[in-house]
Amino acid sequence: MRAAGGVGYVASKESPPVLPREFRGAWVASVGNIDWPSQAGLTSQQQQAELLALLDKAVALRLNAIVLQVRPGCDALYASKLEPWSEYLTGMMGRAPEPYYDPLAFAVTEAHRRGLELHAWFNPFRARHHSAKGSVATSHISKTRPELVRHYGKLLWLDPGEPLVHEHSLRVILDVVRRYDVDGVHLDDYFYPYREKDAAKKAIEFPDDSSWRKYQKGGGKLARDDWRRDNVNRFVQRLFASVKAEKAWVKVGISPFGIWKPGVPPGVRGLDATQELYADALKWFHSGWVDYLAPQLYWSIDAPEQSFPVLLKWWAGQNPAARHLWPGLSAANIGPGRRAEEIVEQIKLIRAQPGATGSLQWSIKPLHQNRDGLADKLVRHTNQLPALIPASPWLDKTVPERPQVAFGQDAARTVSVFQWATPSGATPGWWLVQMRTNGAWQTELLPGTQVNRS
Repeated sequence: MRAAGGVGYVASKESPPVLPREFRGAWVASVGNIDWPSQAGLTSQQQQAELLALLDKAVALRLNAIVLQVRPGCDALYASKLEPWSEYLTGMMGRAPEPYYDPLAFAVTEAHRRGLELHAWFNPFRARHHSAKGSVATSHISKTRPELVRHYGKLLWLDPGEPLVHEHSLRVILDVVRRYDVDGVHLDDYFYPYREKDAAKKAIEFPDDSSWRKYQKGGGKLARDDWRRDNVNRFVQRLFASVKAEKAWVKVGISPFGIWKPGVPPGVRGLDATQELYADALKWFHSGWVDYLAPQLYWSIDAPEQSFPVLLKWWAGQNPAARHLWPGLSAANIGPGRRAEEIVEQIKLIRAQPGATGSLQWSIKPLHQNRDGLADKLVRHTNQLPALIPASPWLDKTVPERPQVAFGQDAARTVSVFQWATPSGATPGWWLVQMRTNGAWQTELLPGTQVNRS
């Protein structure tokens, strides 16, 4: 903003527009190079340019959060001493980007610069995805601790029944929480694997006989299915407590399969997540072991056996701990027989549902592609204004300090500069800056470390 006539700033007597509180997120998947990087082996500059384009698209769509997959299969899209570099970056597991940079550090900095939260997305038990084609690094857990790894279908898995698996995955996640300024830790729907079937279409059991026998020899009394659910429950509970012990403000979110059990609510049919994935998301929600739950409600509004509004209403009614409910929507399903308007209408249903305060788009690619005009429709019909992340009063009820604002000019006296600070000198997480220029209000969300704007 340039100074004019010697007067560049007048305190407004008008109240700025009140912004909605709504989580507007998008997943950025690295596994199989689904979203980013678009392919393995790109140069560091190409990777960075692609990521910046995705972040800029998120800002243009007035999103406020990115969920970036940083551990797709016991590998790392960041500098780690615990697990090897992901092959989805360079094409070879264990090889660092060249020229060197830390993708997660870069993503956090650039997301925050744009007013976006950055949630780090981990797969706690998947050890290797079928899309991985290169050789396995000697530092990968399948080489260093093969007794913890199980072959199942076309994938490798850590065995959730092994206590050392819990220790390893928690150590990996907490290492990121300590070293990076992430706003959230995110898990998706993969706990125990989705069931594989043999040639006769019979379900194949997950090969955890060794850990099951150890549990029984140690005096364990649970039935096998209950034991598997307990393995996952204990991991989720420990994850939540451990993250809060490190940085209480870092949100913990999980995006489970959208159906808890068939027949719940009545008329719903589909996979039983508690019996196949051994993921009891209802227990986690009831127990307050998450800051947000993002059930994957990828079905259409009029689906007869997986009705979006029916499932949305049911999940919203299962929240005694008063956590956030931010359902996952599948923009990736847009295509023949599924129009972009479906996503727009689902967002409207979420806004009309008490207890639901946002959504997550699977994934950012169809948004970036503007598939069936989805990006245009979101800006036109649902995201006309920016939105603030909903408050989490169970994390902190402290009222922010009233900022001190000063106005001046740069050294050349050609550009007007605003400066702001807290009276105590403390650095907040974010600054919300609203300015009225030429009769129009502008809104920006800036990182707490930024203390001026020209």
